[in-house]
Amino acid sequence: MKKTIGRKGFIFLCVAPAVILFLVFMVLPTLNVFRMSLYQRGAYSPTETFVGLSNFTQLFQDAQFVRSMQNTILLVVVVTIITFAFALVFAGILTREKIKGQNFFRIVFYIPNILSIVVISGIFSAIYKPENGMLNSIIGLFRDMTDPILWKGERLVMVSIVIAMVWQAIGYYMVMYMASMSAVPGSIYESADLDGAGRMRQFFQITIPLIWTNIRTTLTFFIISTINMAFLFVKAMTSGGPNGASEVVLGYAE
Repeated sequence: MKKTIGRKGFIFLCVAPAVILFLVFMVLPTLNVFRMSLYQRGAYSPTETFVGLSNFTQLFQDAQFVRSMQNTILLVVVVTIITFAFALVFAGILTREKIKGQNFFRIVFYIPNILSIVVISGIFSAIYKPENGMLNSIIGLFRDMTDPILWKGERLVMVSIVIAMVWQAIGYYMVMYMASMSAVPGSIYESADLDGAGRMRQFFQITIPLIWTNIRTTLTFFIISTINMAFLFVKAMTSGGPNGASEVVLGYAE
């Protein structure tokens, strides 16, 4: 009995500092911000007037806020799906297939992750230039480019940002999944080969389930970080333009 109490006390002492810090610096400030949102006050006035949820009503009636929220959700969902799909596929190919220069491909794919957002934004902004950008120059080899494609125009700006964000993130997660896939025993795949399972079936019924814990963990962190990354990319590439077409929530609240 004493041993159990002592063990619980030790666990409590280990966990308590983190819990206290989380409550003080995360939970309490969040609750205080919500309380402040229920009041209205002037910029320099100490007096507050309780207005309930009218601030939220006014916010959701703002078309620009709604658009920025839609853009944020779009970037989080689309970038996450595309990044993880390609990262898993590339990791599976480089792990299972006998390809020369695997380490070279790891380095090449990982390089974008060590570049700053400003550098990547500058690279893609140059690629997307309508007059002499690389993308329009390549397309110009196959069609008339008298009227150049505006990759950062209102119609295509979100697609352009998605491509830049995926290019930046895909290598990091590919390397992580390659490490997880390398730990899967080869005997499992040999047994699957004997049973007649093809590569695709092995990938979805063996590889994915065995590394699912890693996928789930990285997915959680990626979704959280993408909200901040979306703001940084938008700020560096378009500043929310044109006409607010690429604005995100963090940029709207700035």
